[in-house]
Amino acid sequence: EVQLVESGGGLVQAGGSLRLSCAASGFTFDDYAIGWVRQAPGKEREGVSCFSSRDGTTYYADSVKGRFTISSDNAKNTVYLQMNSLKPEDTAVYYCADSRADPIRLLRLWGNVDEYDYWGQGTQVTVSS
Repeated sequence: EVQLVESGGGLVQAGGSLRLSCAASGFTFDDYAIGWVRQAPGKEREGVSCFSSRDGTTYYADSVKGRFTISSDNAKNTVYLQMNSLKPEDTAVYYCADSRADPIRLLRLWGNVDEYDYWGQGTQVTVSS
C-alpha cells in the first residue's frame, strides 16, 4: 500500500523559509514521480512542483520558480520541497502526491491534480505579512 506522509509545515513570516518533507512507502523508490500540490482557502488545488526519478526532471509552477526547490533522498525514501522567499499568497495546505504517469505524459500534465494517484494528508503552511 502506497503511503505518503508530509511534515515541515508551519507559520512563517513573509520572506522566510520552510522545508517540507514527504516520506514515502509501499512502492519501489527508484521509479517514481512525486509532486507537491497546494490548496489555498476557497481555491482549487494547484500543482506546485514535481520530480520524476525516471528521467531526473523537475517541474515548477511559474508562481514558485526561483523560490522553491524540489529534491529527493532515495536512501530515506523522501522528497523535499525547500521553500524560500515565502509570500502570503503561498499560504495553503501542501500535499505530496504520487503519479504513475509516464515521462511524456508527465511533461504535459504534471500540474494537473488528476494525474496523481496517491495523496498524503497534507501539511499547513501559513505565511504572515
